[in-house]
Amino acid sequence: MMKIIPLCIGIVLSATSSFSHAAESHTAEALKHAEAATKANDGKKIAEHAEAAKGHATVASEHLTAGIKSLDDAIDQGKLGHADVAKKSAEEAVTHLKAAK
Repeated sequence: MMKIIPLCIGIVLSATSSFSHAAESHTAEALKHAEAATKANDGKKIAEHAEAAKGHATVASEHLTAGIKSLDDAIDQGKLGHADVAKKSAEEAVTHLKAAK
């Protein structure tokens, strides 16, 4: 029983680290799948890779859009002198821009 607990912890940690890596590299994953589509010779494989690329590109685009909105909010709030709100918006922008990678 005691040997199983560290094993389970290791599995959970490795699974979550791969999820966070995937979330941090949507653009790279989109490019990887798009390049794989150009190298595939089978129509179904091309479509599979293109769909995967599109999915990652869409997520990256959504994060970029949200990041830009947060930056706009930071600009607007900063110009109004609302430093705390502006800072929070800038922090949200950083989170979205990192997720879009």
